[in-house]
Amino acid sequence: MPRTPARTAAPVVDPWSVDRDLPEVVVAAGRLAECTFLTQDEVEVVVLPVAPGPEEGDGLEPRHGMIDAALRYGVDFSELAERASFDGAAGETLVVDLPRAHRSADALPWAGLPERVVLLGLGRSRVEDFRRAGAAIARETRGVGRVLTTASGTDTFEDQRALVEGYLLGAYRAPTAATGAPRTDPAAQLVLLGDHAQRAIDEAARAARAAWLVRDLTTVPSNVKNPGWVADVAERLAHAAGLAVTRLDGPALAAGGFGGLTAVGQGSASEPTLVAVTYTPEDAPADARRVVLVGKGITYDTGGIDIKPRTSMVTMKNDMSGAAVVLATVLAAAEARLPLHVTAVLPLAENHFGASSYRRADVLTMVDGTRVEVGNTDAEGRLVLADGIAWARSTFSPDALIDVATLTGAAAVALGPRTAALLATDDALATMIEQSARTTGEAVWRLPLVDEYDERLGSTVTELRNVPADERGGGAITAALFLRRFVGDVPWAHVDIAGPAHADKASHEVPAGATGFGARLLLSTLEGLAARD
Repeated sequence: MPRTPARTAAPVVDPWSVDRDLPEVVVAAGRLAECTFLTQDEVEVVVLPVAPGPEEGDGLEPRHGMIDAALRYGVDFSELAERASFDGAAGETLVVDLPRAHRSADALPWAGLPERVVLLGLGRSRVEDFRRAGAAIARETRGVGRVLTTASGTDTFEDQRALVEGYLLGAYRAPTAATGAPRTDPAAQLVLLGDHAQRAIDEAARAARAAWLVRDLTTVPSNVKNPGWVADVAERLAHAAGLAVTRLDGPALAAGGFGGLTAVGQGSASEPTLVAVTYTPEDAPADARRVVLVGKGITYDTGGIDIKPRTSMVTMKNDMSGAAVVLATVLAAAEARLPLHVTAVLPLAENHFGASSYRRADVLTMVDGTRVEVGNTDAEGRLVLADGIAWARSTFSPDALIDVATLTGAAAVALGPRTAALLATDDALATMIEQSARTTGEAVWRLPLVDEYDERLGSTVTELRNVPADERGGGAITAALFLRRFVGDVPWAHVDIAGPAHADKASHEVPAGATGFGARLLLSTLEGLAARD
């Protein structure tokens, strides 16, 4: 029997701590019919799976545990669901609160059993349906002790992993500094009853932990989260995981020729910095693949002298989501002990405006010697990424390079709030990312690198502008073409997460606010690259 989780008073902690534990998920073998701890004292909520029938109009199809529950409770839960017009769609729930008997009445059939039963829709039992179902469990069981479910007891490894991943993602609540706001924590423990693979739970937890870290880092307000703060957090987490760290602060960046990163950060009171975190697998063969991940780390973006409209600045603390994604990914890769060398590069700056801000028409010399004319100070992300990419290419000699960034509004306009833009010079790498997107549910759509658009980045005073002089659209593509100039011949993919990095409202496993989009995608991509080798 799983141990009974203890509820203790929450200690007073830093509201912006990123070292939070995930909710506990454990396995118990057996069936509901013989479960010895299915009592009110041990379990507060029982979650039972239901799916639509094979054909429309076939009614509901009870899944694993439903018949055992009917026998133990003396209740036909399927009939209750049909009476309530419950359709079993993925992530839909029906809460059944069973009454207690009056003291003068005979005991009811369910006396002593948990009185709250949640019927959980599995939809068509696709992987994404199990992920949604897991998130629904988290949503319906906040604030309770132990929850028991049979929802994935007879399903595949992938389904079990998706259910747990959805539960952990759905259990997330953003950190808050509110002193009087009521908070409802996730259930103290989720018990998976049946035949479950512990590896599925471990992998789901690793992926969810990466997403939680991205969400937490992105949520921290920018008066706390300046470039130095992010660099300190990255160093602390990396050292705790036994990873190597390289850090270059303001003077070292200027001396090293990081013209883009230095220029973007010079208008802020907080100096720019660059952090690289490297995971080297134990006993790695000499030919082990080297992958570099570069993430845009603008801790706040006013637009600089090309200042943004007021409403556009509301979510600009999110502009370092890419840096958070690559940091979380390298930590997860180390936890998984993938047989790859993985380095995360975080170029960090605040794009502010002031007497020392960089200007339109300035010419910057990037770390690889390329000279760039500034056409717009609000196109700063590609400047810090260009320095990060060029430096990473020469420093780490990668076999593959992926950058992640909230880079262009054009990508969000084209693809909306749930899909990232993918552009790549290497078809095999792009295909791997697309396959990972189908696995994780973090959608991408590949856009073309239109060579004819490259000439639009020309300058009359130097070889390159950071934005086209014209305004003929294709902004996501021209931004990627700018970055391509710094990649050289390394296989490269660019993931523009400007749309899905933030959500206006919660939906299934995606919370309102910072979504953590990209960490599970990149981790799955690295796993695919490792398996291919």
